[in-house]
Amino acid sequence: MSPIEEETLRRKLAVITENLRALLPIKDLILEEYATDICRRKATERLLQELIETAIDVNIHLVVQTGNPAPDDYYDSFIKVGEIKIIPMNLAEKLTPSAGLRNRLVHQYDRLDHTNVLQAVRMTEELYPAYVRGVEGFIAQSRNDKMERVDS
Repeated sequence: MSPIEEETLRRKLAVITENLRALLPIKDLILEEYATDICRRKATERLLQELIETAIDVNIHLVVQTGNPAPDDYYDSFIKVGEIKIIPMNLAEKLTPSAGLRNRLVHQYDRLDHTNVLQAVRMTEELYPAYVRGVEGFIAQSRNDKMERVDS
């Protein structure tokens, strides 16, 4: 992995981490608090969308960078990073609904169920820190492998 690619991936992981921090106050809201505050709802939806799209970008980049064919769709991007062991497969499978959520946020924003969005925030807070750690571990391992090849 070249330094430019590593820098790009780290920048994208920083976006995910920043969005996770911004979503923290939302996860403990009750439905009524959330549903009646349009600014909070729209901010939450945008933070989720950006976080998921960033993860999908990272997935596609890593899948292709490791010499694999590009995933067929966003859902498959999570499966592929599990199959090539960038993240554990069970985590990849738990993250796949993110692709559907992203599509609903983008295309069905006028029909979102507030309960489902709040549940998605809680799921995101539970799963995406492990995703970030997995990708960071892969980046570190790739850097170590590259250094070992140079030293040989």
